[in-house]
Amino acid sequence: MPAALAARISQALQIPVIGIGAGVECDGQVLVLYDMLGITPGKRPKFSKDFLTDAGSVANALKAYVAAVRAAEFPGAEHVY
Repeated sequence: MPAALAARISQALQIPVIGIGAGVECDGQVLVLYDMLGITPGKRPKFSKDFLTDAGSVANALKAYVAAVRAAEFPGAEHVY
């Protein structure tokens, strides 16, 4: 879903809107664990980011993901359709 549309939907609804590849204007983000760790076989989806490589461990990758979402740093423009 385009980020602009997700933003309009989030603003129009009074319930939480959870996105995957729909931008930071959603109230929450979902990312499949394999995508978040960068271990999905084949081409990586545009909406995913490899948090494991820089974090060094699965536990640290999960913490980095949570921190990035809470800080509205993830998803970035490069992760949105």
